[in-house]
Amino acid sequence: MPQPASRAFWLLLGALFALYFIWGSTYFAIRLGVESFPPLTMAGLRYLVAGILLFTFLRLRGHALPTGREWLAAGVIGVLLLAVGNGLVTVAEHMQVPSGIAAVMVATVPLFTLCFSRLWGIAHTWVEWAGVAIGLVGIVLLNTGHNLVGNPLGAVLILIASLSWAFGSVWSARLPLPKGPMAGAAEMLIAGGVLLLAGHLHGEQLTGTPSTRSLLALGYLILFGSVIAVSAYMYLLKNVRPALATSYAYVNPMVAVLIGISLGGERLSGTEWLALAIILGAVLMVTLGKLLFTRRDGTA
Repeated sequence: MPQPASRAFWLLLGALFALYFIWGSTYFAIRLGVESFPPLTMAGLRYLVAGILLFTFLRLRGHALPTGREWLAAGVIGVLLLAVGNGLVTVAEHMQVPSGIAAVMVATVPLFTLCFSRLWGIAHTWVEWAGVAIGLVGIVLLNTGHNLVGNPLGAVLILIASLSWAFGSVWSARLPLPKGPMAGAAEMLIAGGVLLLAGHLHGEQLTGTPSTRSLLALGYLILFGSVIAVSAYMYLLKNVRPALATSYAYVNPMVAVLIGISLGGERLSGTEWLALAIILGAVLMVTLGKLLFTRRDGTA
């Protein structure tokens, strides 16, 4: 294939790998991090430090500073995706929601993405809407499992986080975000500041010296889960359809569940495994529905 097409292909493949596998592992890293760090403070440090590192690197490489409009757009998306979307997941894991279960709940993002895209007039096939309906069944089943039935607040927080992430993902393609990876850097800087301020207002404080594994987890979240993966996600949002950009949601849960079981001793009940299968099937229907089914008049 021609050189530009080849480069675009490898960028797409690398971005999807970062989202599928790196982000799948971050749920367990968050669990380790909140053992020593207050949740909002940890999420704030994760994004602020990552934003500073990426912003500094890009400026040294000659990338232009964002304009005022671009900073504003980056702030909106940073709050929706990172401060609310990831911050509430971090709080939920601090409330003892298992990392694998958190990932399964977040797998609903493509379902909500499809619903929100209707606000901008994007048409969908019947199979995609069927996927949303089936996914809702999976969500109800998951909330009857033993990991969430005793933690309704944690379940609600992750649901709000998923809605916020989905809405921000759809809206981001229509906002004047900074060009290239500078979008991710600006969003992380703003989200990190918002999360640290929220933690301060909430009265969060370190109660002791963080453990070594919590510090290592924070470092992993900063470099891999934020600098690399968030940049990859911003690239996908600007270059592919939201459904493909959020397709990581049917890989992340399996990665997170397997890591949680093998390294964290987490367990899923039979009902929760069934809910996982239903949600992943629904997400697959939503992701591939546009490609496999079209209306007879030729429209999607």
